[in-house]
Amino acid sequence: MPSKTKGSAANLADEATESPHLRRLGDALKQLRKRNGWTLAEISRRSGLSISALSKVQNGQMSLTYDKLVALSAGLGVDVTYFFSPEAAEAAAEPGGRSMVTGRRSVHREGDGARVSTPVYDHTYLASELSHKLMAPILVDLKARTLEEFGPLMRHPGEEFTVVMEGRVEVCTEFYAPVVLEKGDGIYIDSTMAHAYLAADEGRCRVLSVCTSSETEMKEALITHGDDAPGPRVTRAPQNAG
Repeated sequence: MPSKTKGSAANLADEATESPHLRRLGDALKQLRKRNGWTLAEISRRSGLSISALSKVQNGQMSLTYDKLVALSAGLGVDVTYFFSPEAAEAAAEPGGRSMVTGRRSVHREGDGARVSTPVYDHTYLASELSHKLMAPILVDLKARTLEEFGPLMRHPGEEFTVVMEGRVEVCTEFYAPVVLEKGDGIYIDSTMAHAYLAADEGRCRVLSVCTSSETEMKEALITHGDDAPGPRVTRAPQNAG
């Protein structure tokens, strides 16, 4: 016959699992992980928290101390308040359901945006004053014209859609032959597939990219580009003479 003590312990465990705070924290973590295509191992690497602890958090079985919550949010590039957002939990718990209307709006004017300059790209992050965006819209001026100038191909979490605003652009990826896009053309890719955008015109070559990865992740990929790592490269077949 099961003891009352065991039954009481089980009931307490069930109540802990059903805590709104724990459920909200777990759903927010799950939503962020799925949105960026991260595994728990990747989140562990980024935050310093153990995989077992992250698994318990995601399943609503464990909370986090403030210092660990700060470490988690810093590692994932989100504000710590993200994990207390009720609408984030609702959106994750009910896929396809209606989430809370935030009413957010950001108007972009020429010259606005946060800028990051590197040897291969000049990035202007649009709507940069908004936090917790579900996508990162970026205006990109391309500098490199060859793969030799570009160096190792880049990769980052998420997916992206890019449309050519000015000039002609060559898109190189690790699994496909290079493709040239004209003004108005676009391409949708898996951002974890190594890739590069090259200027294929003498004049200005500019694209608009909308990425599901965060601005923090994009900036990290840009800043660390080429740091002591050869990375994947694309080679072209020699062209026939004449």
